[in-house]
Amino acid sequence: MALRDLLADSISRAAAVERELLEPKTVRDAKLMASLGREHRRLADVVERAAILAKLDSELESTRELADSDDAEMAAEAAAEIERLEPAILAQEEALKPLLIPRDPLDDRNCIVELRAGTGGDEAALFAADLWRMYSRYIERLGWKIELISMSDGTLGGVKEVIFKVLGASAFGGMRWESGVHRVQRVPETEAQGRIHTSAATVAVLPEAEEIDVRIEDKDLRIDVFRASGPGGQSVNTTDSAVRITHLPTGLVVSQQDQKSQLQNKLKAMEVLRARLLDARIAEQEAERSRLRRSQVSTGDRSAKIRTYNYPQSRVTDHRINYTTHNLPGVMNGEIGAIIDALKLADVEEKLGGSE
Repeated sequence: MALRDLLADSISRAAAVERELLEPKTVRDAKLMASLGREHRRLADVVERAAILAKLDSELESTRELADSDDAEMAAEAAAEIERLEPAILAQEEALKPLLIPRDPLDDRNCIVELRAGTGGDEAALFAADLWRMYSRYIERLGWKIELISMSDGTLGGVKEVIFKVLGASAFGGMRWESGVHRVQRVPETEAQGRIHTSAATVAVLPEAEEIDVRIEDKDLRIDVFRASGPGGQSVNTTDSAVRITHLPTGLVVSQQDQKSQLQNKLKAMEVLRARLLDARIAEQEAERSRLRRSQVSTGDRSAKIRTYNYPQSRVTDHRINYTTHNLPGVMNGEIGAIIDALKLADVEEKLGGSE
């Protein structure tokens, strides 16, 4: 479907949403009211830009008629005006593209991020710690919040694993592009001969699951309790506060020991389990979709190498879209917005191309 056809559909939908918002049954349903309200706010921007585009289209049509005038001066003025109008129309069309793509309702949710050191030993753990700081600063820049679920420290100040929740408007929509294998090329601090090593860390971004998304039966769970180990409060190593939950149908296992009580650990573990089960369902849908068309910016394959951080050349490359920046210090300080915006735009272009 062409962009103008998508625009016409969106304008029609905006009018329908306005009518639905005024219906008595909508006013009585708070959840429906909130959902339609969000859609109305999103479509309001489309309608506003569509009005600007329609005005520019009308001006261009009239100006082209003047360009055919026998009056040379008038024709020259019209030609100059056409040179102004055509880029302005293209700019409006580009601005409309991301607004016309059907929005994934999961994008509006909070998300759970699982970051783990991969191949590379201590250096991989150090790189995982660098990524943890990078995401922390990026999230802080956006005004979102982080809720730490669990962390396993490595040696030399690295981290083996960190799981955290990101709370904020469209958190999953912003973070979902980070899923995959992140690779680093640099000289480790422990390397005496100055040789460049390659290490990796894996990132999985899961949409926060609600209980209505994933139904978990008690009979499908095996819950084990044990004593927490490692640094912690007074309860560590004195009570059976740590929890391990096994989802029997899938074999998924979630352990949690960072909270102070067994109940808190169980609640956190269930939260991660629900997110992983929802993510598994989404992965199946992604796999089915990829069989129909190859996705350029796929987030379904968690084993795919998505980005390389090359320290000697101060270069960061996202392999999905061949995007490269030489501002590695800035990226590691949380300035990853430009990369994520480029990925979003590539996804929009692909979806629009696939709809034509």
